[in-house]
Amino acid sequence: MRRMPVKTTFLLVEAGAAISMLALSFLLSAMTGQGWVLLAGGLLTACALVWLFLLTLLFAKRLSQFTNDLCQTMDSMITGGQEPARAEDRETIFARISYRLSRLYNILQENRRRVDQERRELQTLVSDISHQVKTPVANLKMVTDTLLAKPVTEQERRDFLQGIRSQTDKLEFLVQSMGKASRLETGAITLEKKDVPLLDTLAQAMSGIVYGAEQKGISVEVQCPDDLRVSHDSKWTAEALFNLLDNAVKYTPAGGKISVSVERWEMYVKLDVTDTGKGIPESRQAAIFRRFYREEEVHDQPGVGIGLYLAREIITRQGGYIKVASEVGRGSTFSVFLPWR
Repeated sequence: MRRMPVKTTFLLVEAGAAISMLALSFLLSAMTGQGWVLLAGGLLTACALVWLFLLTLLFAKRLSQFTNDLCQTMDSMITGGQEPARAEDRETIFARISYRLSRLYNILQENRRRVDQERRELQTLVSDISHQVKTPVANLKMVTDTLLAKPVTEQERRDFLQGIRSQTDKLEFLVQSMGKASRLETGAITLEKKDVPLLDTLAQAMSGIVYGAEQKGISVEVQCPDDLRVSHDSKWTAEALFNLLDNAVKYTPAGGKISVSVERWEMYVKLDVTDTGKGIPESRQAAIFRRFYREEEVHDQPGVGIGLYLAREIITRQGGYIKVASEVGRGSTFSVFLPWR
């Protein structure tokens, strides 16, 4: 029955109904001995067959139309064309199928859009990594070729080795930063928020920039209540704050000042990192959080342009956000907002 065509099924039903009605009419005529009973039964059978035939044609036409619409919908879903139209009558089985096809179409469109976006992001990422790796690799090849091509003095050898060390440090930093960003983006790392003192997290971040600040004669001032406890992931939040502080040290001239202050807000804790560096033009403030973004004027500074991107990812995934306020020649203030819970 499952493999039998619909028209054949209807014809069998019509034949069965006709035979049953004729047999019943013949039986009644024989029992009553009245010939008109057989005639009336024959007429009723003929009427029933006509209406069944019309029903078969109507159903076949409706089924054919639905099949054509279904094929067009499938073709549209495959090619990503126009969304299939929904049936006006919501109570019929055709409308229920049409509604589910429409939902499936929207799901496929969303998946197609997400795949295209991920493909574009992957292409951009590969291009950015290639651009970042190209310069260190070229420098390493140039230095090693020089060392292999001609004899050098001991001082020159030390300078070349120092250059090699500097470029390998840059590559190592790039790989580590990309690994952290990748693990965050793919969900390989889950941030675990705990109610811990914010001062301990801040101290952990500060420990990474003390030496660099001392080398440049930069004074660092911290104002944070000892008893302030915030629900956050201490390890990764310290990573985000270190990136902000490290940038402040890099772009603040010798003898400058960096200040860190914490304020209690109603729903957030606000942490400001303020420096007396060169500042950021307003037209570029929205771009500094992009991955691998670096201004042309600071290419002589160490870094690959991923610190602010990583900091924003860490804070955002904890329900917070980062804002920047800056004025060229007067420094910058990066404000981190962390929710209490």
